[in-house]
Amino acid sequence: MRALDPEVKDAIWAGLEPHLPPRVDRHPLGCHRPRCSDRDCFDLIVVRLATGCSWEDAERLTGNKVSDTTARARRDEWIAAGAFAALSEEALAGFDKVIGLELSDVAVDGSLHKSPCGGDGTGKNPTDRAKLGWKWSILTDRYGIPFGWTVDGANRNDSVMLEPTLDDAGARGLLADIETIWLDRGYDSEVTRQRLAERLLDDAIIAKKRKRGEAKGKNPHPWGCDGRSSGPTRGLPHTVSSSGTRIASPFTGSLSLHWRSPSCSQPSSSTTGTAGHACRCLFAEPLTRIDSLTTSA
Repeated sequence: MRALDPEVKDAIWAGLEPHLPPRVDRHPLGCHRPRCSDRDCFDLIVVRLATGCSWEDAERLTGNKVSDTTARARRDEWIAAGAFAALSEEALAGFDKVIGLELSDVAVDGSLHKSPCGGDGTGKNPTDRAKLGWKWSILTDRYGIPFGWTVDGANRNDSVMLEPTLDDAGARGLLADIETIWLDRGYDSEVTRQRLAERLLDDAIIAKKRKRGEAKGKNPHPWGCDGRSSGPTRGLPHTVSSSGTRIASPFTGSLSLHWRSPSCSQPSSSTTGTAGHACRCLFAEPLTRIDSLTTSA
């Protein structure tokens, strides 16, 4: 599992450690047991998050260096200090600077997560026999990178969580860069359109609610959400126009003409649009061909 590789954990730890709160010794005589290492607690938390195992199993997988009780207490301490929030902001800002968020098409949706023991903020899941759980509402860029999110009880409607999700992205100054936002039929209401208009998001594509007894329609674009070429632009440096609009890559059109699978026998499209066979094979070859393709184009 990539998240457990030492080089990955070391990089995350290097970003988290400066945000950890300083140790406060509250024992009147200073004769308590030595405090467990923050790094050992961090390793246990990473195993817990990456595998989804119980805290007790995570303790055993990390060699019983730290008890599960201590790890949970340290986690709560770090959350209260805002360490994880600062880490996520730093990671997102770094990704946007080095690779670039593609905000020409974004999508927002909710997902349900179980919480058998309940807790503050959980709610009854209407799709799972009223069992307690959470709902996550996440706003992602064209390639699935989250840049806005909020959490609520599992009984909360997706449409209600849209406003705080957008506001979370707005706090990072990213709403103005969104060109088109995609939503499923759970958001099909005038309230949703009003909330989008208040935030100057005037290009929204919302799936229509089906009437009772109406059959499901076929997806007209089986290889993409909107049929437009997503293009091999991930990894290319983005630029900003004079009007402040993000431009993912100046080579998107040229690349989509020639990006074909090595095993594909069908001819590529000769048009600059999204029609033709080339758009369906965009991810068949690695991005190392970018230089040769742009040179030949």
